[in-house]
Amino acid sequence: MEKKVLIVEDEPLIADDLSFHLQDLGVSEIKISLKYEDALKKLTEHQFDLVLLDVNLSGEKDGIDVARFINRTNPTPFIFITSYYDADTLNRAKEVAPVAYILKPFNQQDIQVNVEMAFHKILSSRQTKPEKFFIKDKEGLVSIDPDEIDYVEAFDNYAKIYSAGQAYIISHTLKSIEDKLLNFGFERVHKSYLVNFAKITMISEGYIFFGKMKVPIGRAFKTDFMAKISML
Repeated sequence: MEKKVLIVEDEPLIADDLSFHLQDLGVSEIKISLKYEDALKKLTEHQFDLVLLDVNLSGEKDGIDVARFINRTNPTPFIFITSYYDADTLNRAKEVAPVAYILKPFNQQDIQVNVEMAFHKILSSRQTKPEKFFIKDKEGLVSIDPDEIDYVEAFDNYAKIYSAGQAYIISHTLKSIEDKLLNFGFERVHKSYLVNFAKITMISEGYIFFGKMKVPIGRAFKTDFMAKISML
């Protein structure tokens, strides 16, 4: 597979060292960002297969904030690189689900093992990840593209999927649906609602809107959800 990697590291010498190691591993395209803002710009303008992400960036925003942006806008596997963790940073890091951690100071073997394992996971997920799902209907099996789903509503042991003006009732719990849709940019915003972040049109007064439809933001989910929103 062609390999495109973004390095987000605020120390130029370390960024260059990582780049040299990646070149030795056959990575065909490498870009470097030294600051949070530039990392977001490159992530918006380019498609990457993997991101090497320093946790402790200089400035108000750190690597975990970059990871949240990645998960929210265009989910891409990333590896955290760090020299230390305090308890709070570790808990924040676990929430964004990196594929691996590399501790400083690192060597060629550290980079090789973690990067090759990451690419193996990426290749495996691409081979098994479905591009669409099928829902049982009275007429048969109806195909549904995850990108077309607005949100999912739970009630008892059933769920209602709202997609392209249609509603489908399926006999699955919201948790089981969440596990299948998490990698497609969906967020749990309420004990009874799972939303497609890309389809949100407005957020106002405790509600998330999808055109004329709206769902509530649960109190227990509000802080984490709002933290993932990027403001201009």
